[in-house]
Amino acid sequence: MGAAFLMAMAAVGPGFLTQTATFTGQMGANFGFAILICIIVDVIVQMNIWRIIVVSGKRAQVIANDVFPGLGYVLSFLVAIGGLFFNIGNIGGAGLGLNVLFGISPENGAVIAACAAIAIFVVKNALKVMDRTVQILAVVKVGILVYIMSIMAVPYQSAVVHTFLPNQINFYSIVTIVGGTVGGYISFSGGHRLLEGGLIGKDKIRYVNEGALTGIGIASIIRIMLFLAGLSVVVLGDRLDPSNPAASIFRYAAGNFGYRFFGLLLLAAGMTSTLGSTFTSTSFLDYAVGNNGQSRFNKYRNWIIVAFIVISTAIFYFIGSPAQVLVIVGTMNGFILPISLAILLLASTRKKIVGDYHHPRILIYLGWLVVLFMAYASINTVIGLF
Repeated sequence: MGAAFLMAMAAVGPGFLTQTATFTGQMGANFGFAILICIIVDVIVQMNIWRIIVVSGKRAQVIANDVFPGLGYVLSFLVAIGGLFFNIGNIGGAGLGLNVLFGISPENGAVIAACAAIAIFVVKNALKVMDRTVQILAVVKVGILVYIMSIMAVPYQSAVVHTFLPNQINFYSIVTIVGGTVGGYISFSGGHRLLEGGLIGKDKIRYVNEGALTGIGIASIIRIMLFLAGLSVVVLGDRLDPSNPAASIFRYAAGNFGYRFFGLLLLAAGMTSTLGSTFTSTSFLDYAVGNNGQSRFNKYRNWIIVAFIVISTAIFYFIGSPAQVLVIVGTMNGFILPISLAILLLASTRKKIVGDYHHPRILIYLGWLVVLFMAYASINTVIGLF
């Protein structure tokens, strides 16, 4: 459950709120199709990556080095850079949440959120504290969205029809939300968390299935709820504020009270994603394969975590404007996904990595299909920018 909630809440941070609201405002009910594709891709990616990590008992970067020497360092660089930039938006989102709730400047709010995140990581039994914090904040997120949907006239019929029969397909939206949901560091967060919990070997597959499907279910439900809430506003003819589209949804729905609710949601989203991004991105710096190497890494781990959060916060403090950064970084993580998934799929057939475990053929075929689709969608997106 720790892995499930960590993955789900890493996927539904401030970037998730901003991306979903932005594309709902631009595409209306047609955005439902992109969400459907995202959920399907999410299931395929997580079931492949989590299984291979747990069966091999190695982190993704170590697996990548086993596939081809040096490839793990490339993967670590891509994931860590993507995670760092996403964390700028995460910590900024938490700061904006405190700004909405208490009137604190977003910059000072980000500093407060960063100190809270560091405290969670450096206390004794940090992983348990992180798990409980993420689970509590997940309940807060769902509760807020249930309330907002209960007071709005949701166009369910239009949403369902256009989800399966869209009038337009926007590859940029698909690449961005897939990248923001399962791209970059997010697809590895649950698998690496299971390793931290000591779940290693093919006899632990059932925990992979339970954790992955639970996490995907939680993230998908929250995304669908936010999409429907945004669509309820859009069909009324209201335009979402491009500088903060997610906040517009809550303000239109419930006035100033709704806006305060959004502040709480944004704070919860920013904190959970900061924890997920920091935990997973820093885990990509761990190449230890033995107990001695592991103890050496653990000795410096807290300092690495503190540095990661401090750098993210400092960049936000002096640059700000996380909304546009979150959408762009989501797209960048969408580009990383086909590379990272292809590496793990190659590893799934190497006996020196997975031993006598036989990875399901259906997952391999579907995984390569996702690799090809995301590569095509990413190239299509780049062409569309020129």
